[in-house]
Amino acid sequence: MDRLIYTAASGAKHILEQQATTSNNLANVNTTGFRAQLDVFRAVPVQSEGLPTRAFVVNSTAAADFTPGALQVTGRDLDVAIKGEGWLAVQMPDGTEAYTRNGALQTSQNGLLTTANGATIAGEGGPITIPPDATVTVGGDGTISTISTTDQPAASNILGRLKLVNPPAGDMVRGDDGLFRLRDGGTAQPDAAVRVAGGALEGSNVSAVDSMVSMISLARSFETQMSLLKNAENNAAKATQILALN
Repeated sequence: MDRLIYTAASGAKHILEQQATTSNNLANVNTTGFRAQLDVFRAVPVQSEGLPTRAFVVNSTAAADFTPGALQVTGRDLDVAIKGEGWLAVQMPDGTEAYTRNGALQTSQNGLLTTANGATIAGEGGPITIPPDATVTVGGDGTISTISTTDQPAASNILGRLKLVNPPAGDMVRGDDGLFRLRDGGTAQPDAAVRVAGGALEGSNVSAVDSMVSMISLARSFETQMSLLKNAENNAAKATQILALN
């Protein structure tokens, strides 16, 4: 059997994985704060008794594109966008921390500040609770303050400050829930240099046009691998015919 089929099948398998990644990126082109997933592959020469003329494709380290997305002004009190580099800290139920760029914050039934998925937003002094009947303002440094809409005159009340961190991008890894965490499982320290914009959201950094072009390129690459497999099959059939004549 021609060994070509193994190298072609290896290439086709990883092209399918790249298509799945690109499809997922396209599906999140409108997801707030989404970071595009990148697949990294490398060629490994096949070591055998013959000449090293063949190579397999193997997975390398998966990564994410940390390029900031465009800011979109919404005017909503609880919308927060990170300016430049940085992350919002999220307190997970198991006590660990995760990090997100999705600043579409919500309040629970008890007034607890959460992400859109219900995870508790971490403040520098602990979780932040928003009282009812209050207008919320988010300062550039992440300070959360409210003004009562029922008391006149009303004074500003500072509730806490968002925990904003900025660990190195190389230390971040995406979890199955879409949130990022430190690769070593640790906790990032607050970074006072991280700034936010209230009443705005950060868009996804996925380019729909680039992703569509990538999908077309991957489809053509897959067809090439399938053509190689077909050629290998034809070669095997012709070789069988020649041997049968002898």
